[in-house]
Amino acid sequence: MTFISRRDLLKRAAVVGAAAVPANAGRPFQGRHDEPDDEPERLALRETALHGEAMAPREPLENLTAAEADLVEAIVARLIPTDANGPGATEARAAHYIDRALGGALASSRQTYTSGLAALDKYSRSSRGKPFTELSATDQDSILIDVETGAATGFTGSSAAFFNLVLNHTHQGTFGDPYYGGNANFTGWDLVGYPGIRTMVTAADQQRLEKKDLRSNHKSAYDYEAFTKATAQNRSRRSPHKEGA
Repeated sequence: MTFISRRDLLKRAAVVGAAAVPANAGRPFQGRHDEPDDEPERLALRETALHGEAMAPREPLENLTAAEADLVEAIVARLIPTDANGPGATEARAAHYIDRALGGALASSRQTYTSGLAALDKYSRSSRGKPFTELSATDQDSILIDVETGAATGFTGSSAAFFNLVLNHTHQGTFGDPYYGGNANFTGWDLVGYPGIRTMVTAADQQRLEKKDLRSNHKSAYDYEAFTKATAQNRSRRSPHKEGA
């Protein structure tokens, strides 16, 4: 098992930050062993975030069941956790992105989520005696390590394939364009220092980029008129009878 630090994980994920549906992201799972000195503070921040989530009413689900959504929320919270470095996948609403995308761009993965989440929770119950959502952060990490390495049983095919799928989608939901339901409040882009999409860069902007002090503009690609017009034109070409819908 090869671990990478959270910082390296975020650097890798930043490469796909502006993509609508990124290509495959880095595989290794960031576990608690990377930064043991930060563990107490990280867990405290996580508990605060989870408490806030628990107090807020659940938004309507589009594709996942309530039980599946709880599992996905718990999984993404461990893949990119809230810690001393800042917010994680929970605050970015990566789970909401996944739920929404399973009815669209990720529709082909819907059945994989159904079987994979059921297998993960069953493995958690058989090996740790509790549902995954009721385990401590340490035990959740341990379960995910088993899933990542292919040691977890009960999956259709290798559990590692399911892990990689969810990790990739978590990256998309944390660092992709907010238009698609994740990266809430530009959390992911701010986390990695991505300044946002720009259709034109001035000489002054270029100098700021080189100094890495270009301020974030907090704009989705769909905030630009040229982009939205091109998107509308493409849609009308594909479905002329739905223009204006």
